[in-house]
Amino acid sequence: MTGLAVRTENLTVRFGDQTALDGLDLRLAAGKIHGLLGRNGSGKSTLAAILAGFRQADAGQVLLSGGDLGDPRSPFEDAVVTSRICLIRESGDMGDTAQVRQVLGLAASLRPYWDADLAGELVDRFELPLGKRVQKLSRGKKSALGVVLGLASRAPLTIFDESYLGMDVPSRELFYDALLADYAEVPRTILLSTHLVGEVSAMLEEVVILDRGRLVTQAPVDTLRGRGASIVGPAGAVDELTAGLTVLAEQRLGGTKSTTVLGDLDAALLAQARSAGLEIGQVGLQELFVHLTTPAQGGAR
Repeated sequence: MTGLAVRTENLTVRFGDQTALDGLDLRLAAGKIHGLLGRNGSGKSTLAAILAGFRQADAGQVLLSGGDLGDPRSPFEDAVVTSRICLIRESGDMGDTAQVRQVLGLAASLRPYWDADLAGELVDRFELPLGKRVQKLSRGKKSALGVVLGLASRAPLTIFDESYLGMDVPSRELFYDALLADYAEVPRTILLSTHLVGEVSAMLEEVVILDRGRLVTQAPVDTLRGRGASIVGPAGAVDELTAGLTVLAEQRLGGTKSTTVLGDLDAALLAQARSAGLEIGQVGLQELFVHLTTPAQGGAR
């Protein structure tokens, strides 16, 4: 299994007079771990629901292809396609009165690639009480149950939409380790929608950033990390070097200035920076995400 490829074309979703997705054109390659990043209201959860076939778009289309699906097909109202997709949301989507073992049993009956051995191993590792009703679980245990359902589904397209926010740091680390280990064993397409950019950045192969329903950027993680640089030194020298560059943010303390720019610094600019005694640093994925999705940040020039 290599996972499903995803393609959206002019994807538009509205809720009343609010546009959640605005003509979104997107490509997700099969067999990769993709990060879906965006602030609250950016359209991440709406996109996840559309990809999983939970609702129909107002305009445009979603097409999934690869694996045993073959030619591109829409997930909406297609039971074969939706059985190959597993969406785990922070809300849970699990019957409150059902016991944990019943929830797992239902998932096993619906998921053609379900791995019972993996489910059992993860239940033990997260210390989930099989006989307890979902409504009696703590928020952290509900999140852990969602993680078990998502990983053990081994669905060709698995989407985690902030599903692990209720977990504490050790439990999230356990999830990340389990995801990477199982992905190495059974590669498929995984989409992680999250605010915890710093925690997951090392896991991601490609990143999609949304803002107000539109695509801000999509790129391999290494490429995206290389798109930003921080330049620190005497204010005059920093201003001279960054003239004509896209400035994302500026900070000043006395005569020293730190400027974050978007774009690669060529060899000539790097040589100029060294001769001026300036420090050049790489911008982390989380910092770049913040700059790219904050309209008022720094006033780009």
